[in-house]
Order: sequence, then C-alpha cells, then structure tokens
Amino acid sequence: MIKRFMELKIAELRSKGKALILLGARRTGKTTLLNMISLNNQDTAWLNADEPEVRALFEHFGSAQFGFLFGGKKNLVIDEAQRIQDIGIKLKLIIDQFPEINMIVSGSSSLDLANKINEPLTGRKIELRLFPLSFQEMVDHHGWLKEKQLIPYRLIYGYYPEIVTKPEDARRNLVEISESYLFKDLFSYEGIHKPGKLMKLVQALALQMGKEVSYLELSRMVELDKETIEKYIGLLEQAFIVFRLPAFSRNLRKELKRGRKIYFYDNGIRNAVLSNFSPLELRQDVGGLWENFLISERLKVLKYNDIYSNAYFWRTQDQQEIDYIEDRDGILHAFEFKWKSKPGYKFSRTFTESYPVHSLNVIHSGNFEEFLSLK
Repeated sequence: MIKRFMELKIAELRSKGKALILLGARRTGKTTLLNMISLNNQDTAWLNADEPEVRALFEHFGSAQFGFLFGGKKNLVIDEAQRIQDIGIKLKLIIDQFPEINMIVSGSSSLDLANKINEPLTGRKIELRLFPLSFQEMVDHHGWLKEKQLIPYRLIYGYYPEIVTKPEDARRNLVEISESYLFKDLFSYEGIHKPGKLMKLVQALALQMGKEVSYLELSRMVELDKETIEKYIGLLEQAFIVFRLPAFSRNLRKELKRGRKIYFYDNGIRNAVLSNFSPLELRQDVGGLWENFLISERLKVLKYNDIYSNAYFWRTQDQQEIDYIEDRDGILHAFEFKWKSKPGYKFSRTFTESYPVHSLNVIHSGNFEEFLSLK
C-alpha cells in the first residue's frame, strides 16, 4: 500500500466540532485513504452516498434515527457526500447534535459540495485536497532512483493510483477514467447542455497545454460563445481536471495583464483525452509534457506542505517569457523548465531589472528533485 501524505494531515487535523472535507477528482484514492484511516476501527460509522439507501436516510433526517445509527461511535465518514441533497445543512445539524463525533466528508467534485457546505459550515469545517499520487510519495514508496528512472513513463501515463499500481493496464484504465468517471459529475451538472462540445473543448485545451490560451480562439474552435467557453473552463477547474495559471504583471507597459495558461492536473488524463500514448522519443510535445508535469507536481508540493504562494507565468508583448513564477512573501521565484540541461541559460533582463528581489532557477531532468520535494 502506497502511503499518502494526506493520511498524516488528516490525523493531525481531526478534531471534535469541525468537519474535515476531503475533495478531489474521482479515482484519486479518497475512498482508499479513508478506508486506511478507518481500517479495523470499530468506532467508525461509514456511509457511502453513492448508495440509494444512504441518500434516502438523509432525505428524512432526524436526530433520533442518526443517534441510533451512530450508536455511540466516535467517528463518522460520509463518502461521495455531493450526492446528498442539502448536505451542508444536514452536516451542520450532525455537528450541532453530536458534537462528540469526529466527521470526515469526501466529495469527488466541488461543483456542488463546496457550494452546499460553505455557508452552513462557516467556521466548522477544514477543507483538504487529495491529488493523484505525487513524485515524492512514490520516492518514499520505492526509492529515489527507481522513481527518477520512471519519469519518462510518468510524463505519458501520470500518477493516478490504479495507473501506478497496474501499469500493465495503464492505457485501458486511463481511457476508462477519462471517459466514464472523470466527467461524470460534469455531464450530470445542469449547466452542461452540450457534452460533445465540452469534450471538444477539453481536447483543444490538451493541444494548447503550456501555451497562452485565448477564449475567443477557443470559441471559434469549439463553436461555442466566449462566455460559455469561460463557464465550461470554470467547471473543469471545479471538477479538478484543469487549472489556470494567470499572467504576472506589476508595472511594465508591455507586460501581458490578462493572459492565462491552462494545465492538466495529471499528464495521463491529458494524453488519454488525445488518445496519444506514444513514447517520448516519438513525440513533438515533450517540452509541454515536462512543463505540465512540473507545474502540477509543484502544486501538490505547495498544497501538501502548506506553502502559501501565488503562481503565475510572465510574458511581454515582444515575446520575452518566463515559464513559472512564485510570489512568496514578496520575493519572486522565477523558473524556466527545460527537459534537457542548457548551461548558461540567461533570463530576460527586462524581468531581472524590473523586479530586483528575485531568485532564478532552471529546472531540467537532471536537477528537478528539490523542486518537487516535500522535505
């Protein structure tokens, strides 16, 4: 069993009177993680909201029946809680009436769950994010050397748990995840009227990974209006499929101020969307795969290690560019990503002269470990 960082964090944060909300895409290991935490624990009541009986139980919520259900147990786990109607109000009632219970609630999408719980549970919840497996988790599992040797494979197939543990079925499982599970919440969402267009948009984003994205250009490609494109991308973010990286701008006239890049949380999902699992030596998009891998993995590092940082890319109208910037405590940390080492690489003088408080880093396949380490 691969040990997850979130297991220790949940153990540290569990406290009476507050609900732990564990969010993440489907098949990232939330249920497995909760099972590991609750394994052989007779003091845990487990409710899976994918089951109709559990949803029916919450439809007729009453403190007496829930008191009987809990039976004096100390812990309550509600899996796939976004399936329960008015879940936020009902969680508040449980906390109010059973303050001695430690509660963990999981959801495969923030589309509904976050909206339903935010107001009722103000001050009574702690939100956590579970990503696919990370580079550091796999280093801890089977060693640095083996995981580094697997990086070309990870760039193609990513870090979803069942892809890592069953590499012989990686292609089939990735296609199944992307077609049957990952978009399940989106297709059932009332705001999605043209699922075929949504998939076409995801494919367009996959082809433009690591490049600046124009909503107007995407609207022409997908044949949807600009406002719908922006709405669909927002929903894809809430479903933990993609995330946006905004442009950094402070005071230079030529800096792009409203640009954005869009990355996938997992390389394997991106490649499954395009049905392209060709090895690195046969690909034209190695630079984009490497950039997406590093930025998505870095996001895990920041979230899991409680590093508070604003992330950007930087570009000017005359095409000077920096791949990735973190603004931490007033210091700008600039990063360029190169699959192969480029000794003597020079950063833009426009950037270094305009923002004197900075660090400059070139991350390549020979030195990336510290960039992705939680240590």
